[in-house]
Amino acid sequence: MIEQFGYVAAYLGAGILFLALILTIARIIRPNRPNVEKLSTYESGEAPVGNANIRFNPRFYVIALLFVLFEIELVFLFPTATLLKNKELAAAAPEFPVYAVVEILLFVGILALGLAFAWVKGYLNWEKPASSAEKLNIPIPDSVYDNIRKKHSTPTNVL
Repeated sequence: MIEQFGYVAAYLGAGILFLALILTIARIIRPNRPNVEKLSTYESGEAPVGNANIRFNPRFYVIALLFVLFEIELVFLFPTATLLKNKELAAAAPEFPVYAVVEILLFVGILALGLAFAWVKGYLNWEKPASSAEKLNIPIPDSVYDNIRKKHSTPTNVL
């Protein structure tokens, strides 16, 4: 019995040793030329602006949890639906299809109640903050911008 643990320990040790060896070889081989641009924070190609420690609207988390909940529903429903098509299983256990359908309906019913609860409580309503254009102190008159908007909003006939 104890030698079984020895095999597992040897396997883990070999894996850790292999990983350490590969990372050491990669560190020796790769070029190391750090500069300011390489060491800066990368955010999808955009320069980071402001502090990253901001408060997010909790609705983001509620929507994410609802999404995960309904994804889990699919993970449970697909295998059950696949088993329902299995003729051999239905022949071996005739009560299985009825039991599976009742379980599916119960599961979907509970999720529907959860969705209705979230809907009634207003968790699915997304309230956009009211934004207004602020007046900037720019020496260019508004008529110049209006002419640019008019020029680019009208379609031109292209042959």
